[in-house]
Amino acid sequence: MKTTRPPKKASHQDWHPADVVAALHKRGLTLRKVAEKYDVSPPAVIKALRERNLPSERRIAEAIGVPAQQIWPSRYNPDGSRTDLRKVTRRARAVNGNVRKAA
Repeated sequence: MKTTRPPKKASHQDWHPADVVAALHKRGLTLRKVAEKYDVSPPAVIKALRERNLPSERRIAEAIGVPAQQIWPSRYNPDGSRTDLRKVTRRARAVNGNVRKAA
């Protein structure tokens, strides 16, 4: 039986994807036009709406005229640097994942 995972929820601080699209529309742009301007595929730009994608985040932010940190604050530290993508929750026990006891 196939189970589906619920979608990841964006931070309450981040702009809603519809707000990002609306901000582009106010400037006469679409995500497709942003992609064409930078000669990248539209899915590459769209990806930034739902997950971390630094180049596309910067392209969208530039098109809107605000810093990317303002659109996606959960993806940035207060100093403007990117947050760490991975957070270590456990120490690795072995390279292959097996735990062996001494004989």
